[in-house]
Amino acid sequence: MMAAERGAAANTLKAYARDLADAETHLAGTGSSLAAAGTEAVEAYFAALARRGLSPATAARRRSAVRQFYRFAVGEGWRTDDPSRRVDAPRRGRALPKILSGAEIEVLIAAAARLDAAAALRLRCAIEMLYASGLRVSELLALPLAAVLRDPAFLMVRGKGGKERLAPLNEAARTAVRDYLPVRTRFLPKGVRDSPWLFPSRGRAGRLTERRLSQLLDEAARGAGIDPARVSPHVLRHAFATHLLEGGADLRTVQTLLGHADVATTQIYTHLTQGHLRQVVESKHPLARRRRS
Repeated sequence: MMAAERGAAANTLKAYARDLADAETHLAGTGSSLAAAGTEAVEAYFAALARRGLSPATAARRRSAVRQFYRFAVGEGWRTDDPSRRVDAPRRGRALPKILSGAEIEVLIAAAARLDAAAALRLRCAIEMLYASGLRVSELLALPLAAVLRDPAFLMVRGKGGKERLAPLNEAARTAVRDYLPVRTRFLPKGVRDSPWLFPSRGRAGRLTERRLSQLLDEAARGAGIDPARVSPHVLRHAFATHLLEGGADLRTVQTLLGHADVATTQIYTHLTQGHLRQVVESKHPLARRRRS
């Protein structure tokens, strides 16, 4: 159902499988099973999650997986009751995303340029594209070479759930792509004449991996004098959204550009721009302008 009806990504399916397997293992140890567990057994499992030292996000995801499983089981008629219904999901605050300032991103790009020639052009291209378009790292690394061959102003990106959206490329990103393409073949595996990927690699995956890109960003961050813990591909996506809002973009536009299904997900960025929002109200609201005058 998750794959066919919701179009969940492979990583999401694996996470749900791990979470349900964890619940099955725990319940089996108490003489029960995931399919047949009663309310007390499920509540005991939820309580055990809190005692195991898991991160709040991991524990919450495992509870959510179990709840969704039982709702599905009831809907399919496998069970007549939902043993997870009595336990309220604990409220947990959502951590504010990390971001970099525009100046820090410029310094990061300059540090990337100090790598060896071909690697520098590849990393600069990746950074410029992530920051210009707000792409998820998985979306960036899955781009085919054909997506950029005609120097497009927009990319057609397939995001979560297989949903497609247009992602813009500014002139800096397009220049970075043009500079990178002539050296792209240096990253092809030996004996391979070409690859369908924009970012090919000699590794087993045949394309640049998220882990390797993160390592390269860490190296550039150290060269830029920025704590590597503050830099990741996703941080560049956060910076894209935050800087757009600070520049006056409306929330719905940013939601569309990020590919968020729910605007509530995008609203997290408004917490990072409160100073800017106050400045806009004070400068644009008629009563605020009147009081200043």
